[in-house]
Amino acid sequence: MHVVYAGNPTRSGTPMQSTRYKGYLLWGHAIPDENRYAASVTITRESKVIEVSGILAHFMTETEAEIAGLQWATAWVDNN
Repeated sequence: MHVVYAGNPTRSGTPMQSTRYKGYLLWGHAIPDENRYAASVTITRESKVIEVSGILAHFMTETEAEIAGLQWATAWVDNN
């Protein structure tokens, strides 16, 4: 997995992990929300947005949120 940032890679950027899976590029997001991180995911294919999850759940760490997003995304790909 790769850690990238939405926009400018600064403290104000939203950290996310990305991975390729069955021809899709999955982006697991960790969105700061008070003292927690909201998990969400964006699924793309050939530079086109295919699916956006919305908020999936809240986690105590960025990594937990990103991984949860990627797990949701792999399940989505497997079922669609």
